Amino acid sequence: MSEASIKDRLEPFLNRLPAVAKPKGHVHFKTKLMWTIAILLLYFVLTNVPLFGLHPDSRDLFAMYRTIMAGEFGSIVQLGIGPIVTASIILQLLVGADIIKLDLSDPKDQSIFQGAQKLLVLVMITMTAALQLLGRFLLPNYELAGTLGVSVSAVIWILFIQVAIGGILILFMDEIVSKWGIGSGVGLFIVASISQAMVVGLFSWEPDPFAIHPFTGAALPVGLIPKWHEIFTTIDMGWLLGGDGLFFFLLSGGLMALLGTILIFIIVVYVESMRVEIPLAHSAVRGARGKFPVKLIYASVLPIILVMALVANIQMGGMLLWESDVPILGNNPMIGEFIDGVAVSGLMYYLAPIAGPHELIPGVHEPGQILLRVIIYLAVMIIGSIVFALFWIETTGMGPKKVAERIQRSGMQIPGYRRDIGVVENIMKRYIPNITIIGGAFIGALAALASFTGIIGHAGGTGLLLTVSIIYKMYEQIAKEQMSEMHPMMRTLLGGE
Repeated sequence: MSEASIKDRLEPFLNRLPAVAKPKGHVHFKTKLMWTIAILLLYFVLTNVPLFGLHPDSRDLFAMYRTIMAGEFGSIVQLGIGPIVTASIILQLLVGADIIKLDLSDPKDQSIFQGAQKLLVLVMITMTAALQLLGRFLLPNYELAGTLGVSVSAVIWILFIQVAIGGILILFMDEIVSKWGIGSGVGLFIVASISQAMVVGLFSWEPDPFAIHPFTGAALPVGLIPKWHEIFTTIDMGWLLGGDGLFFFLLSGGLMALLGTILIFIIVVYVESMRVEIPLAHSAVRGARGKFPVKLIYASVLPIILVMALVANIQMGGMLLWESDVPILGNNPMIGEFIDGVAVSGLMYYLAPIAGPHELIPGVHEPGQILLRVIIYLAVMIIGSIVFALFWIETTGMGPKKVAERIQRSGMQIPGYRRDIGVVENIMKRYIPNITIIGGAFIGALAALASFTGIIGHAGGTGLLLTVSIIYKMYEQIAKEQMSEMHPMMRTLLGGE
């Protein structure tokens, strides 16, 4: 059977999948803002809806990645954005490796790609929910089963249905924001999750297991403000100004996390403004000029989300193997030993992301092991970001060909060159792929640096990087929306309807 006939057979089925209707025309900014706020409020409500029948001893499989994966452990949105980004990774790799032959510049193939991605998300929701229940990370409440007079299996099915419904809700909420709101739902949920973690990291009095009082041995508060109040009211200033005191205050006291937060914020805002501007002139209106900006972070920070999701899924596989009885691979310390959900040895230790500066201090692991882990982490972040950035611009219409078509439709041309789409595409090829590679490598290295310094609230350096960049992108999109409403002729060039 030919590839064309397979695609023709699949297209009607994929088109019948439930979908949020596309707007028929231009969506006004106020409408987009209303939908974005409504979905954000719904997301916060869902994170506070607990799973009925969940045992208190259940464990969070994605505890280390929760701020990036969004959602909330023990809630109906337990899975967060995990299935969406995992499906995106798989499909982009299959299309990028030419295993699935789709021309994403063709609207028909693009529609098939989007339908296949949605179908794969539904499959990933089912698989992830089942793995967490079968792997005994989500435990059924046995007392509740006895009280209701039903079997434990019935409670497991109830949990599965709730988790699956939550995953499907996140899928359609993301689609609503993408079509009717500002930015994407994935980005919005990440910002909400990390912002919440940072608020907790500033004000919470909950004990911090990584910050122990040097004299009493008690855990200091998680929040930076109550933590500093505790330090300055119970510890002599002379000791704090000494060598041991300064080291304690830098790491356990949260000073490095504060400095890292400020540093990453400044770097991201500065880098977001770096761009190459290609001059444009209107072919029919004399004096009408513009510029097409190719930003250093051209592919945005979404490739980092894909890299982190890939790492999280590898760690999940390693954890499931460690707790399984699979011959050779199961419970094998060479593959990875896990304690409280964290890889402490084996291959998985070296592939695990670095959560903060406390993981760079020799103790359980030798300096050589830590150095090798840092090198592998940098390589994974940089190379992974480049690969996914290149895939991303092609699958989202940001490649040279699509940009050239958009400029041609707007009536603009590059001064000094004839008005020909092939000429514009060749000029775009000089800039877009190279800048995408440089930007991907830079953002990957910056994400790793952010993980080394740590940030307020243990939200993860990568999480802060994503949050600042996503907010900056949303600010730019809001400005673009307002400009397109004031100047409707600009919509075509800006990629609007």
